[in-house]
Amino acid sequence: MSSLNQPKLVTVFGGSGFVGRHVVRALARRGYRIRVAVRRPDLAGHLQPLGGVGQIVAIQANLRNRESVNRAVAGSDHVINCVGILFQSGRNTFDAVQDFGARAVAEATRAAGASLTHISAIGADTEAESDYARTKGCAEAAIAKILPDAVILRPSIIFGPEDDFFNKFAEMARFSPFLPLIGGGETKFQPVFVGDVAEAVARSVDGLLVPGTIYELGGPRVLSFKQCLEEMLDVIQRKRVLVPLPWSLASLIGKVASLIPLIEPPLTGDQVTLLKTDNVVSAEAVRENRTLASLGMQLATIEAVLPSYLTRYRPQGQYSGTGNEA
Repeated sequence: MSSLNQPKLVTVFGGSGFVGRHVVRALARRGYRIRVAVRRPDLAGHLQPLGGVGQIVAIQANLRNRESVNRAVAGSDHVINCVGILFQSGRNTFDAVQDFGARAVAEATRAAGASLTHISAIGADTEAESDYARTKGCAEAAIAKILPDAVILRPSIIFGPEDDFFNKFAEMARFSPFLPLIGGGETKFQPVFVGDVAEAVARSVDGLLVPGTIYELGGPRVLSFKQCLEEMLDVIQRKRVLVPLPWSLASLIGKVASLIPLIEPPLTGDQVTLLKTDNVVSAEAVRENRTLASLGMQLATIEAVLPSYLTRYRPQGQYSGTGNEA
């Protein structure tokens, strides 16, 4: 544990990823010492400018290796688990990373006498049909038993400069005259800005969130899948035909795509299953003040943020005019 005369030490698993790097930035601004636990420390150099000299240190850790997890947590005051995967690859399965790995982090945190903030997802449920949501739910159940005082954050889809949602469809729109409306495009989301998620995590480290509570993080607007694509197309100034894609055909495409040896399949069967359920903050969470709004935060909107990183997908990039040009 840290002595009284030095900043608190926080270990961040997955700190070099999309959400993790924003969490590291928020913590660095607060003056915390940060240990970033990642599989490839040599690829985490981009985090150094986020803090002062020696404030951010990368250490090797793999959630599938208990000893490496224990080493990464040793001496920490607070632990944050940002690790999550959207598709399975090799030994990095949903069960190994999101269930077993989360348990390992929780047990190591308890052994170190530290506190824990765990990033889960809206829809996490031990009985979910989707393997992604099921393993997220299993992790939550295990953490509740191992560390009852842990704070669990469940975000809706997260948007920001490196997101895997708006960027994916904007890239698709550069080359295809059509975009798929999976399941008809009626699934509802509550997109939340990555910076707001990071701020909630930092406030948890500050001790401002209620221990043992599950918070649901959503942005200021609820949008259907179709509306999300329309907002994105408006920002990148392209006109594309939105074609309804039935669940059965989408599932087939996802299963076939998962068999192709790509680094990242454009769609998987499990993602299609996940899309069958709305991804919004529950009425119960709102009623019980377990949301971002209950933290008094001023939330960023997609209208304000999307243009800051999607302009590169416009016909002439940042030099495109204000009207639709393609």
